[in-house]
Amino acid sequence: MSRFANESRVFLIEEPFFDSEHNSLHLERRGNLTIVIPHLQQGLTPVEIVIQQVKLIKDLFEKEEITSYYFWYYTPMALAIGNHFGPKLIIYDCMDELSLFKDAPIGLKEREQELFKKADLVFTGGHNLYKAKKDNHHNIHPFPSSIDKQHFAQARDIKPDPEDQSGIGQPRFGFYGVIDERFDIDLIKEVAERKPDWHFIIIGPVVKIDHEILPKLNNLHYLGGKRYDELPAYLAGWDVATIPFLRNDSTKYISPTKTPEYLAAGKPVISTSIVDVVTPYGTNSLVQIADTADKFIEAAERELNRQDREQWLEKIDVFLSQNSWDKTWNKMMQLITETREQKLKAKGNGTINNLNKKEKVYV
Repeated sequence: MSRFANESRVFLIEEPFFDSEHNSLHLERRGNLTIVIPHLQQGLTPVEIVIQQVKLIKDLFEKEEITSYYFWYYTPMALAIGNHFGPKLIIYDCMDELSLFKDAPIGLKEREQELFKKADLVFTGGHNLYKAKKDNHHNIHPFPSSIDKQHFAQARDIKPDPEDQSGIGQPRFGFYGVIDERFDIDLIKEVAERKPDWHFIIIGPVVKIDHEILPKLNNLHYLGGKRYDELPAYLAGWDVATIPFLRNDSTKYISPTKTPEYLAAGKPVISTSIVDVVTPYGTNSLVQIADTADKFIEAAERELNRQDREQWLEKIDVFLSQNSWDKTWNKMMQLITETREQKLKAKGNGTINNLNKKEKVYV
């Protein structure tokens, strides 16, 4: 979205908080990108929640003079609100198979089918997800996780350890991300028990699972959530980065963004056999794949004793040179422009070139 905001106004509408005496929108402006956070009253019925958000967003459109715009959906459940508006183009960015996540909303699959019918263009968050969704739409394209390479490459040169990590012994095996039903707790626990001199650093919020089920060992270190700009400093102090996800319904179609981020930081990576990690990273010998404690320990020992680190880093850099958010944005923008032109021609309304100055808003 920050790339789109370089040339267009972008309004990113979050899900609501129910913490206010009066229904309102909180706006966080970052140049052309505006984060829109609804704050609603408690006790509203599902219908009232939709009605109030529609009212607030319509008021926002009027104040911001938004009259010609595109809708960009991350969740089909937003259709309950979006159906009250008339966007010039509808894009569905299908990042995950949300219906397989824990506590998925009732009716999500039905809403997604409705969104497929309404959408002009569909993106998927990976190749495996594309294979699962490709028959649902005529204009669908895969976009695996990209990377802000310069941001994470800072980890190769950072020396001082963050204060809450500096006292942890080595070797260090790190993970950052949401700790939820996808996280392979048993795998990390077994490896930590068998290798008490190895230290496991886990960064991120715990959601949808009970904190009490997390193993508590002297060499397991839970550091909580960190800001995006803090991550390179933590990565810098790790020996190996990890992606310990379970192989279940909720991880079947994921394409972890952390894979290229870890690699950009110059860190060896051990991952379980997530399809979009195995291909292309595992098959190109860029990431070690391990689903059991035995395999994890074997992979870790290989990485800790690696002698060809410089050659490996060169291979990583060549591979990552083909991947960036700028390239992703350029490809998406090309598809959006082509789709809009086709839609205009089908309606006999001329070409997109005549409308560029007016249609500069993504919601």
